[in-house]
Amino acid sequence: MSPLPPEALETFLDAILAEDIGLGDITSAAVIPEGASLKAAMTARQDLTVAGLPIAASIFKRLDRDAQTEMPVEDGAEIAAGDVMMRVAGNARALLSGERAALNIVQHLSGIATLTRQYVEAIAGTDATLLDTRKTTPLLRQLEKYATRMGGAQNHRMGLYDAILIKDNHIAVAKGLAGSGVVEAIAAAKAASDLAVEIECDTLDQVQDALQAGADRLLLDNMSLEDLRNAVQLVGGKVKLEASGGVTLETIRAIAETGVNYISVGRITQSAPAVDIGLDYLSE
Repeated sequence: MSPLPPEALETFLDAILAEDIGLGDITSAAVIPEGASLKAAMTARQDLTVAGLPIAASIFKRLDRDAQTEMPVEDGAEIAAGDVMMRVAGNARALLSGERAALNIVQHLSGIATLTRQYVEAIAGTDATLLDTRKTTPLLRQLEKYATRMGGAQNHRMGLYDAILIKDNHIAVAKGLAGSGVVEAIAAAKAASDLAVEIECDTLDQVQDALQAGADRLLLDNMSLEDLRNAVQLVGGKVKLEASGGVTLETIRAIAETGVNYISVGRITQSAPAVDIGLDYLSE
């Protein structure tokens, strides 16, 4: 099943194939006989968590509607170096024209899923849940957030349109108008919408103000472990708490053990390295 709805998938395929093929694959047209066929295997060259195979299959199908694809593993699977992820057979020119685009998307999304899984495993056994952020590659947000789900994270808001999150600059402007900023921003958000209101807190004083103002969830930004523990005690389970800011694989376990409910990590989309995957010719 594709991670994108049909119309969005078609738009995405149009864009990535236009970028790479342009007016035509001149190398394949020159070297490969028109009716030649190709069988190939997409193979992991390192241990990884899979994401993006349905997109790769759609690329090959777009270029050769009769192409046959077989996927021995599914997105979300953890596989080892040497494992076959996909077998594809069809017109050689078409498949070679789509090879790079297919590999690029699977390498990129599997890289995100692989790093995400490492963060999820780092907090296993705690009550904390890993969240992604809006720190994504422009125009790839839906796919990258799909990849974090394949790695075991939960999606935070998709964009500015589907959840209220009052950040420090919102508070600063509200404070410039009147009061502390926290109370005013929460009141305005609740008056404007029935959605739950989350607000960023940099200090324990802001936590206290936000709690009294009726915030539904608090984002504890760049707080020390001691402050996180104090915030958990102060809130006493009245609302959910999310820790964020500078979280790494080395620090996330200690953060989770403070008792926060969620930990959001921009690195899983912003800094995930692509994994090593190849598409190799299969002889008859």
